[in-house]
Amino acid sequence: MAAVFFSKKALTAPPTVRTLASGVPSAPLVNFAVRSPAGHGHHEHGAVGPRSDAPARWAGGVSSSPVSGLSSKTFVSAPTTGVYQQRLLSTSAVCKDAPQVPDFSDYQAKSPSTNRGLAYFMIGSLGVLTASAAKSTVTEFLATMSASADVLALAKVEVELASIPEGKNVIIKWRGKPVFIRHRTQEEINEAKSTDWKTLRDPESDESRTKKPEWLVMLGVCTHLGCVPIGEAGDYGGWFCPCHGSHYDISGRIRKGPAPLNLEVPAYDFTEGDAKLIVG
Repeated sequence: MAAVFFSKKALTAPPTVRTLASGVPSAPLVNFAVRSPAGHGHHEHGAVGPRSDAPARWAGGVSSSPVSGLSSKTFVSAPTTGVYQQRLLSTSAVCKDAPQVPDFSDYQAKSPSTNRGLAYFMIGSLGVLTASAAKSTVTEFLATMSASADVLALAKVEVELASIPEGKNVIIKWRGKPVFIRHRTQEEINEAKSTDWKTLRDPESDESRTKKPEWLVMLGVCTHLGCVPIGEAGDYGGWFCPCHGSHYDISGRIRKGPAPLNLEVPAYDFTEGDAKLIVG
């Protein structure tokens, strides 16, 4: 048994540990600086291990076996074995905290008022262009909503007054509505003026409804439900609406029936010499 023990001790090979550039051995699973834990028996003498105030000593020992004659070496710090490569850190590269920023000092204005005039000019020009574009857009939009050419052509209608005899009615079409034009006699004019218009449902004098007493111009649309009254009919010798029984006098004022208002007088005028009547 003793022979086996001595043979194992004699065959102990020296450790092959890679040493760093600083001279400290590098063993993946061995820490030479660790301290052994303190015991808890009567043999406790405190922590043991390498002292922090003294460097490690490169001590070693040689032992020989009297049986086999083999020797072994032990080292506190293993000798350097193998090939290692020393890696150096280069500090010649320039370290910058921020990337290189171009210098625009040549383009900077020397004073705040240097480019103020140009800035005001550009702002004013852009404002004028924007206002012009907005005006053009609004004008074109409103133009699309205006009446067409054929409707504008019927905006005004001319009537030859010489073609209407005294005491007769003429019906023309203006803007899709019938227009009554009556050449009144003197008796009809006197009757229209003698009526107490202040007591009527829709008080209105004959003078306010005509520009010339002999010519009466009205829209031929009943103010009740929009029917077309019949001329020279009714209880007052004017116009009568057969739909609901509204009676108008010779001045087109409502005198009887459900209609609330007088017949409407459109915008009209006479040409020079009173030869034509222009409606619209």
